[in-house]
Amino acid sequence: MIENALLITGTDTDAGKTVLTTALIAYWQKYCRTRSLGVMKPLQTGIGDRELYRQLFDLDQTPEELNPLHFEAPLAPPIAADLEGKRVQLEPVWKAFEALRSKRDFVLVEALGGLGSPVTHETTVADWAWDWQLPAVLVVPVKLGAIGQAVANVALARQSKVHLRGIVLNCIRSSTDEEIENWASVRLIERITGVPVLGLIPYLNDSTDIDKLAQVAANLDLERLLPETLEVSHA
Repeated sequence: MIENALLITGTDTDAGKTVLTTALIAYWQKYCRTRSLGVMKPLQTGIGDRELYRQLFDLDQTPEELNPLHFEAPLAPPIAADLEGKRVQLEPVWKAFEALRSKRDFVLVEALGGLGSPVTHETTVADWAWDWQLPAVLVVPVKLGAIGQAVANVALARQSKVHLRGIVLNCIRSSTDEEIENWASVRLIERITGVPVLGLIPYLNDSTDIDKLAQVAANLDLERLLPETLEVSHA
């Protein structure tokens, strides 16, 4: 299992992978300046995360390091590739990841779609995580059905032998404490899945506020998200 990288995946599209990724980047850049961070969106379709990363942060990375593989249509990668008469080739992406990982203390890798989303015509994000031996965190959106989504995706992770460090809940809309407890009970999720919940991302009116994003990350269980050798502090 790779120790100096973390795959950020979710239950589905718009689960909150990007807000968690940007929160961790904001925190790292604010409190961990003596250690180098790499960020990668290995595969993107349409416009989205790579553009946001470049807008919010000075990552000192080439566009190819940030996003090695891109297709124009905002569709599932194998379909987007088919429309361009191409196929999804992951070997160059792996080489780009390994090159970035060799130069940085830690690399955040944001997946696309959900854990079960197709990457090629034969494989899913879960298969890709296992193949790359990436530990992962699962983002679950807080809404009716969140518990079932968490259970199903943890089952998929286990079936695909993906090592989940934990679950992060993400409020996709403004919710009361009672709604959060009723829709995404931490105690029930942990009991059924056997996977720890590492924190809750509150609903953010402005998801580009760097200071707020860093604060959000600070309230998560970073000791479990990051390996002990790369623990971060407010020093």
